[in-house]
Parts: sequence; structure tokens; C-alpha cells
Amino acid sequence: MLNCIAIDDEPMALEVIKSHCSRLSYINLTHIFTQVSKAKRHLKKFPVDLLFLDIQMPDANGVDFYKSLNQEIMVIFTTAFSEYAVEGFNVNAVDYLLKPIEFDRFEIACEKAQDYFNYLNSSKNTSHQSLYVRSDYSLVKIPFQEILYLETMDDYIKIHCENKPTVLTLSSMIKIMKKLPAKEFIRVHRSYAINIKKISSIRSNTLVVSGVTIPIGTTLLADVQKLYQDY
Repeated sequence: MLNCIAIDDEPMALEVIKSHCSRLSYINLTHIFTQVSKAKRHLKKFPVDLLFLDIQMPDANGVDFYKSLNQEIMVIFTTAFSEYAVEGFNVNAVDYLLKPIEFDRFEIACEKAQDYFNYLNSSKNTSHQSLYVRSDYSLVKIPFQEILYLETMDDYIKIHCENKPTVLTLSSMIKIMKKLPAKEFIRVHRSYAINIKKISSIRSNTLVVSGVTIPIGTTLLADVQKLYQDY
């Protein structure tokens, strides 16, 4: 169960969120607020797991308000202005909902929050079977088994998946590799890391994953060959 509050200067918008929340058994909307100041006072006494937060309000900017909180709280931004999506992305929002909010889209966002909450609270990441990254202004869940290989692109990582579109996320290869099981994924080149299960062949200084030839760095060749043989 996720304990939540909603903040929006429009009472009708809050009623929509309230109605949507009532249809989801794992969402417990405890309070709604039209003023940021009152919401902030409430949060100091009663921390929650998730915020539904409007971005553009008369008395405050929702992104700035979220940045000011000294609490670890997930946030789903709600707004009528699509240009604010980038701001939501920059503060690591779980998702971004454009008004008017349809229930189906609302449910998808809440499911992401529930999955991410379980991920954060599972014991020492031992039971994780998925990678969570931020892409297209929201949180994306990628099962380990669907990942073919990862590729660096300037400040981004391209995650190539099996039978699914490539996911682009702002991160470094080092950060991503820390989230992946070391027995299943290995960095083979400064620009590439691969899912060992997906290797179809290795020859000299290259390997093939799903028909794509990937170079193996000279200093990593022995490690890759040994790990593949052991696996």
C-alpha cells in the first residue's frame, strides 16, 4: 500500500485524482491540498510514499517545491503544460501525467510507483529481476532477461532490448553496471556491456549478440572469454 497526498490549485483536478485513486487498492490517498504551504507542513508531521504534484501553481512551482523537500518521496507530476515534462525528468519523477488525466494512463503511472517502491524496499537488491532507469520523462522497468547489450552515447546509455524499442537514459556505464547482476552482465569495451546469456559467438576480438557484432577491448578479452566459458 502506497500512502499518498495530492497537491493542485485546481479543486476539480484533485477530485479527478481522488476518484482515480479510489479505484486502485494499493493506493491510499490520505489528503489533498490546494496550497503548497499547507502540504509542506503536513509532510513534516506525516511523511508519505508518493506525491501527485501539479507543476504550475499560483503560489509555487511544483518542481521547486519537490526539490525543497528533505525527504525521500516518489513523485508523479501532473500538469496541463507539456513543456514542463523536461523539468519533471530532471528531478527524477516516477512519471509525468498530462491533464486531463485518463484513468488508464493514471493506473500505469501508479503501477510504476508501486513496482519502484517494492524495488527500493526489497532486501539488499537480492531479489531484483529488473533494471529501473529514467527515460522519456518517466521511470522505465526493464527485465534483465530482455536486455541484449548496452552502448554508451555521449552522456547517455542506449539499452538494446529483445523485441522491444531501444531505451535511452541519461547515465554512465559505471552506474548502470552497478545495478546489473555481475554474473550475467560484463563490460566488454569502453563503449559496450553485454548480457552473457545473449552471446551467440566469440571470435578473436569481437562477439555477436542478436546478429550485432560488438568489439571486445584488448584488456578485457581474456576476462570475457573466461567468463563466457565458465558460464
